[in-house]
Amino acid sequence: MELFPVHLLVLVVMMNRYVLGPLLRRVRGARVDATDDGYQPTVMVIIPLFNEGEGIYHAIRSLLSQDYPQDKLGICVVDDCSTDDSYAWAMKAAEGHPNVRVMRNPHNMGKRKGIARAVREVDSEIVVSVDSDVVVHPSAVRELVRRFVSPNIAAVGGRTYVSNRHQNWMTRMIEIKFYFAQEWLKDLERSFRSVLCLSGCLTAYRRHVLLELEPILEARNIAGIPIKYGEDRFLTRQIVKAGYETVYTTEAWCETAAPATLSGYFSQQLRWRRSNLVDMICGLSHAWRLHPVLTIHYVSQLALLLSYPVIIVHNLLNGQFWGVLLLHMLIMGAMGVIYRIDKRHLPADMRVSALSFLPMGLLMPITYALFTPLALFTLDSGSWETRNKPSTAATPAPVPPTQPAGGGSTP
Repeated sequence: MELFPVHLLVLVVMMNRYVLGPLLRRVRGARVDATDDGYQPTVMVIIPLFNEGEGIYHAIRSLLSQDYPQDKLGICVVDDCSTDDSYAWAMKAAEGHPNVRVMRNPHNMGKRKGIARAVREVDSEIVVSVDSDVVVHPSAVRELVRRFVSPNIAAVGGRTYVSNRHQNWMTRMIEIKFYFAQEWLKDLERSFRSVLCLSGCLTAYRRHVLLELEPILEARNIAGIPIKYGEDRFLTRQIVKAGYETVYTTEAWCETAAPATLSGYFSQQLRWRRSNLVDMICGLSHAWRLHPVLTIHYVSQLALLLSYPVIIVHNLLNGQFWGVLLLHMLIMGAMGVIYRIDKRHLPADMRVSALSFLPMGLLMPITYALFTPLALFTLDSGSWETRNKPSTAATPAPVPPTQPAGGGSTP
C-alpha cells in the first residue's frame, strides 16, 4: 500500500497544529485575545443537570463566588429528571441565593433541549453554558465576557483543567492531553476567530444567536434519530456557518474530573470520536467558507482521522507496528517535555511529570484503530452520553422542606 499521501496528511496536520497555529497566534497578538473591560452585560449561567449527585452543589457554589457584578449575574440549573439526588443537591446550593433558579423538566428531554428551554425563559444578554461536574475559577465569567469586543463575536470559550490530575497514570496523561488540545490545537482557528469547537464545560454565547439557531439545533438527527452527543461542537460549527465569530481564551478556566479507568477513558473517546466524525463530515458542505488556511486544515484533519485506522492495520499486517509504536512513544515523550517546560511556573499541584504522557503512545493507535470504525457504525446513538454515574436514589440527600428564599423551582 502506498502511504505517501498519508504521510503528507500527517505533515500538513502537524505543521498546522504545532507550527503555523502557534506562530499566527503570536503574530496576530492583540486580535487573537482582545479584551474590553467596559463591557458588562447581564449574564445567566445555565447548567444542564442529569445524575451528577453532589457535584452540582460544588459547581453552583463556585459560580456564586464569581468576581462579576452580582446584580448582573444569575444561575439557572435545568435538571433533566435525574434519578439520583442531584435535584436535592442543587436546591441545597440555591438556599439563600435569589439569583439561583432550579428548574426541573417535566420529562427527560436531553441536554440540548434542557438548555434551549432555559435560554427561552431567561432574558440576559449573555448565556454561559457550564457542565454540572465542573468547578469554575472565580474570574472565569469576567474573562469570558470581556472578550466580546465585537458585535459579531457570538461565542467565547474557556480552558478546562483536570481536577483529579494526580489520581493515577490515566488522569496525569489526560491532563497533558488537555493541555495540547486546548493550548496548541486551537491556535490556528483562534488566529482567524473561527474556533470550531468550544467546550460545553465553559462557554459564553450571545443569547440572541442561540435563539436564532434554535430551529437548527432542535432538528439535529441521523436517520430520524435525535442526536444528543457532541452538541457543543455542533453548536459552535453552526455559529461559524451563520457568519459569526468564535473566540477562545485560556484566561477563563474551570476544572473537571477526568476518567480514571480504561473503561471510562474508552467510553469518553468513543463519544468524542462520534462527535468529531459526524460533525466534520457534515461540515464539509460549508468548510469552503472558512479562511483557505482553515479549509485546508479542516479537510486534512478529517482525511487523517478516517485514514489513520488503515495505517495501523497496514503496519500490523506488515510487521511494522512495533516500529510505529516506538515512534509514537518518542513523540509523546517529546510532547511531555514541552508541556513540563511550558508549565514549570505552575504550583506543583497543578502540573504533572513529563513522563505522564508516554502511555498515550500506546493508547492513541489503539483508540484510533478500534473506535473510529466503531464510531462510524454507531453515529445514531441517542443517549445522554454522560459518564453514567451509578444512581444514589436509594439514599437521596434531603430536599429542603420549604421553598428556599434564594432558589426558584419550576416543575
